[in-house]
Amino acid sequence: MMDFIIANAPALLIALPMLGAFALPLVGRLGDSARTGWVLGVGLITFVIAALLAWTVLSGGPVLYTFGAASPADALPADSGGIPIRIVFTVDAMSAFMAVFASFVGFITCLYSVASERRSSGKDGYYALMLLLLVGILGMVCTGDLFNFFVFLEINSLAGAALVAYRIDKGVSVEAGLKYGFLSTLAGLMVLYAIALLYGQYDSLNMAVIASRMSYTMLDKVALALFVAGLALKAGAVPLHFWTPDAYSMAPGAVTAFLVVASQAGLYGLFRILFSVYGLTLSYVTVGWAVIILGVLSMFVGVTMAIPQKDVKRLMAYHAVSQSGYMLLGVGVGLVVLGDAAAMDAFGRTAMEGGIFHIVNHAMYKGLLFLTAGAIFLQTGTRNLNKMGGLGHSMKWTMLFFIIGALAIAGIPPFNGFASKLMIYESVFAFSPVIAVIAMVVSILTLASFVKVFHAIFMGPEQPRHADAGEVPKPMLAAMAVLALLTILMGVFPEQIVTTVIAPAADALIDQSAYVATVFGGI
Repeated sequence: MMDFIIANAPALLIALPMLGAFALPLVGRLGDSARTGWVLGVGLITFVIAALLAWTVLSGGPVLYTFGAASPADALPADSGGIPIRIVFTVDAMSAFMAVFASFVGFITCLYSVASERRSSGKDGYYALMLLLLVGILGMVCTGDLFNFFVFLEINSLAGAALVAYRIDKGVSVEAGLKYGFLSTLAGLMVLYAIALLYGQYDSLNMAVIASRMSYTMLDKVALALFVAGLALKAGAVPLHFWTPDAYSMAPGAVTAFLVVASQAGLYGLFRILFSVYGLTLSYVTVGWAVIILGVLSMFVGVTMAIPQKDVKRLMAYHAVSQSGYMLLGVGVGLVVLGDAAAMDAFGRTAMEGGIFHIVNHAMYKGLLFLTAGAIFLQTGTRNLNKMGGLGHSMKWTMLFFIIGALAIAGIPPFNGFASKLMIYESVFAFSPVIAVIAMVVSILTLASFVKVFHAIFMGPEQPRHADAGEVPKPMLAAMAVLALLTILMGVFPEQIVTTVIAPAADALIDQSAYVATVFGGI
């Protein structure tokens, strides 16, 4: 049984949550307990499968899975004519890294939802959409086929838009959901058109095949511009971030925490296209600087837009934009020096590792912060900072979790945000001291912003209008506690995580030839 699961892990990773989503209307008829057990069971097993797949990849190299072939590991069966014509999943260390933490956050947000959405109607649809969002994310990070990447991107976007509009809230949530859906569709169209340009030139949709034939023609450059624009829009990078404040602020807390991961799947797509599909054929210095500029703009604009906000979730949404800038900055520096072995060894690889490490750290502490915001909204009915205050008396655990998340996002030791930001600061300083200083200033502004928020929410005397506010139910506390614990552990033991998971993920992006060889049998 275990051998079967390991051998078919890439397919099961998609099939299980998809089956879980489609079966929910039937399971839901059995009652709330059955629905809860089903959703948590599917989420937990999906995470276990992702962990098994990651263990397989880290111990034995990339995993190739060809759907419909006699041997899933053979992308070039005898009837294929020498090119991969079936749907192929190419799971390397970067894909496995993304799949593990995405499925983990998916499980945690479902656990949180058990209590936070207990009074809501339409729970069958809610959980089905959560599982479909997980399907979209996992498909995006595992597939080795560009058209399938687009299909999973659309699943990701449609499920996300429906979840943003889950709470009607006098139509405001629906408006935010429509905006998210429209802009995600626009991003998807740009990606689809870019795929069409590459398919028209190279007669293949497989990323490895296109990478092996890439000649960087004018059409390839147009396709690259469309990929960058579409995936930066999906990731919420400045100046294409305009959907994030509305979508993140109007979605339920658990959904917002999971949408952060959905956006990071867009970042993954951007990095995969740049490194694995184009690689050294593109003008990596020019494109790398473009990525760095996107990162610096995201960091600075995000934090300056966050500071004056009065809506706590809207403020956190702008901080999410700001934090995505660190990821773009780290990986962008690595891209600029991709063709310079000495610079790559000196600081480029560390910059990339810092950027990739910040992806998972951000998912942990930002997910934690959004869950605390959801807990506060559940107990007070407001997101307005001016209508809060004194909640530290009645929501001590939530306050503690908020403090951990806030210190982590500000880059304060010993939390995980400090670990990844330190790697980015040191490596970027070797590349450009000015940019490193900007990154540090943004962290100081982030700290100042969260000190203000902490004071507004938790400090001061108890407010009579929140006299009934108490601590949230245990499933919500458990979900926040797990993320808080990981936020601490990943900051205390960063070397072990970087060595075990992050460095192989960065190497997988850097080594384009290994990615191509995985499909053509070189590994």
